Amino acid sequence: MNATSAGALLLCRAEPAAVRPSVALLRERFLLAAAGRGWSVLVPQDAPWLSGSEPVDRVLSGWATALAVATNSPALALWWDADRAGYTLAAGFRRPVGYIWLADGTPAGEDEAMQTFAARLALDPVLDVQALEPLTRADRDADARARLLGLIAVLARTGLDLPEGLAPGAPADRLRGAAHLVAGPGRTPDSAENAGTAENAGTAENTETSENIGTPENAEHGEAGRVTATRPPKPPRPHVPAVVQIAAGLPLTLWGLARRSAGWTAAGAILLVHGILGLARERGTAR
Repeated sequence: MNATSAGALLLCRAEPAAVRPSVALLRERFLLAAAGRGWSVLVPQDAPWLSGSEPVDRVLSGWATALAVATNSPALALWWDADRAGYTLAAGFRRPVGYIWLADGTPAGEDEAMQTFAARLALDPVLDVQALEPLTRADRDADARARLLGLIAVLARTGLDLPEGLAPGAPADRLRGAAHLVAGPGRTPDSAENAGTAENAGTAENTETSENIGTPENAEHGEAGRVTATRPPKPPRPHVPAVVQIAAGLPLTLWGLARRSAGWTAAGAILLVHGILGLARERGTAR
C-alpha cells in the first residue's frame, strides 16, 4: 500500500456548532466546516496512518465511533488508499457498519451493509436503497473513487453538500489545502446562519484555558477562519445509565491502548468521561 496516496474525510450529520465542542475529544487536529444542510465535514490536519502503525480505514473507524458517541449524531468516515476505498458509519452505541471497494471499483463488502447504512441514516427505504444497490454490483466503468462519489450523490438527497475541493480520492495534503480555503477570510455567508464561514468553520485544537472552560460560547476565535476549541462542555444527561457507559468505556479504552489506536481509545475515554460525569450529577441531584 502506498500510504502517501491515502486520504480521508469525516462527516457528521449535525451542524458545525453542535460538532465543534466534541472535536477536542478526538485528540487530533481537524478543519471543521459546514457540508450542506444538517451536515459537517472534518478534515484531519495530520495523517496518523503515514506512520504505518494503523491503516487509514482503522484510524477513521475509531474517529467515527468517537465522534458519533460524543455528538449523539451519525458519523460517516470516507477513506481511500492506493488499493482500496470505503466508508465506515458509526451511530450511537451500535456496531459500526462499513463497505469496501477495491481500487478498480470491485465491490468487496456485504450487501446487507448497504441496507444497514440506509436504515441508520433514515434514508428512503425504496428510492435511496435502490440508488445504493448499483454500488454493490460489478461495473467496469466505475473505480473506487467513482463509488464514493456515487455514495455522496445519494446522501445529497439528505442535504449533504461538500465544499468545493473536498472530494474523495484527493491526497490528504490537497484536502487540507482546500479546507483552509473554505475556512479562510473573505468567504461570504452560505446561509442565514453563516454556515461554512469564518465564524462557523475552522481549526479545532486541543487547548484549555482556565477562564473559558465549560461552554461552547466561550470558544476563542483567533485568525479569521480558525477556531481554537476550549475544553468541551459537560455532556448532556446520558440516554443510557452512567454505569453502562463506564462498563462499555473501560474495556474499549484498554483495547484501544493495547492496539495503539487513538480513535478507539478516544471513543472509550468519551464513554468513561460521560459515565463518570453522569454518576457525579446523579449523586449531586440526590443530595
